[in-house]
Amino acid sequence: MQHTPSVLTDQLAVEIARLGIVGESSDIGTLHRTTELAAQAVPGCAGATCIRWSVPAADGDEPPEPLASAASHPDLAQLVDRQLARRHGPVFDVVRLRRAVSSDDILAEPRWPEAMNDMLGRGVRCFSTTPHVRAPVLVTLTLYGVAAGALARSQHAIASLLVAQGSAAMSNTLQYDSVHRTAVQLQEAVEARAVVDQAKGILMHELGCDADDAFAEMRRISQTRHVKLTALAQRIVGDQGLHETPEKPDQTID
Repeated sequence: MQHTPSVLTDQLAVEIARLGIVGESSDIGTLHRTTELAAQAVPGCAGATCIRWSVPAADGDEPPEPLASAASHPDLAQLVDRQLARRHGPVFDVVRLRRAVSSDDILAEPRWPEAMNDMLGRGVRCFSTTPHVRAPVLVTLTLYGVAAGALARSQHAIASLLVAQGSAAMSNTLQYDSVHRTAVQLQEAVEARAVVDQAKGILMHELGCDADDAFAEMRRISQTRHVKLTALAQRIVGDQGLHETPEKPDQTID
């Protein structure tokens, strides 16, 4: 990994803002874009990894589980995979405590010896991991530097902004999808009610009965012929020649 000095240009600011827009990308795409922008926007950052975690219920005992991850470099992807496989390391402490952790020089870092050895083997000398929770999404962003002290603490605010925007995008997408499903279900319910009302009107005219009797007749036919009420109404409205046949009470509608 090699670091190219960078600054937070106007274009980078626009790209960071776009992270929070619903529908801009999939969850994996958002995670990848977050790592790419971190490497561009944070001075001293040679690469980054991002993980989306589950958020257990408030009264649940289960710890968060990793749902998806992305890395700006294949070596860093291996670091994530090894840490997740062990279920131990700095990122797990960040998720458990919900606060950032960092090391300015992992040669002098006594915590997480296995994870530190993995980082040293891939040319990493310092790191910083930042969490952000926007229910139901928890995201961690880890920045890596190739020189001791390369990640200045004054630059951690940019990492916080990036991970906040990324988690906001995924949270907003989940909420949008939920609202969209509800809207579709309501629309389907309205359309079903309309066709049932039309079918009742047809039966009222043909049978010379009131609305309650027409609906009761539809329910009786629906039950005896094992067909959904809405499907029955659609057949009646479509004038498919539906008629009762007492001599064949078990007849079903194809």
